[in-house]
Amino acid sequence: MYIYYFYFLKLEIFKMEALSNILQPYKAIVGTIAAVVTIGQMFSASFLCYDIYKAKTTKGVGIMPFIGGMIMSILNLKYGFMLRDDTMIQVNFVGCALNIIYLSIYFNYAPQKGLVWAQIGAGGAISAALIGYSEYEDPKLVENRFGTIITAFMFYLIASPLFELKSIIKNKSTAGMPFPIILSGTVVTFMWLLYGIILNNSFLVLQNAVAVTLCSIQLSLFAIYPSKPKGKDKKAKAKKAD
Repeated sequence: MYIYYFYFLKLEIFKMEALSNILQPYKAIVGTIAAVVTIGQMFSASFLCYDIYKAKTTKGVGIMPFIGGMIMSILNLKYGFMLRDDTMIQVNFVGCALNIIYLSIYFNYAPQKGLVWAQIGAGGAISAALIGYSEYEDPKLVENRFGTIITAFMFYLIASPLFELKSIIKNKSTAGMPFPIILSGTVVTFMWLLYGIILNNSFLVLQNAVAVTLCSIQLSLFAIYPSKPKGKDKKAKAKKAD
């Protein structure tokens, strides 16, 4: 059994190396596109903020995409300093600034401001704890371990809308799921998956392969269920008719 697993693993590595060699001429193009769509993804939450502004309430829109985006930007900013990567630092600095604006808009229209304030505080505490950990961890180990923590949190953030799967199936509606963020996340993770294959980096490939799969599952829900319950759509049409 172990022999078959070894040969299977060896075959998969060979396939990735072959695909990497084929895509090598497109490395600069794929890398540039990946960077551009990543920055573009940071603006995807602005569509949710616009919906909140029009409705004058955050009802039906969860805060997790905003808090998660803030935590990811802070952790990736710290990781950028670890790697001494100027591009990563600049991109995530912009991400932090945008997420502060998004959270401010969410807080302004939230009916339960005390709860939102507590959630923002919890997000800040998690960020502070992880950054504190990175300062005390062994310098030889911190880069890999901190990267693993970021990856795990990214998986949780991407999969979080699926926690409401039971409610989605019961109501036959994807209302409340952040479509712009999910769609842009699918594009971003796919581009980084391609870039990981080009670099022949197994960690980057695994990370983004899982992320693309999770995003694709969520996108499929939008194809199956409407963004609004059928009952509400009928009521809205009846009002227009009147």
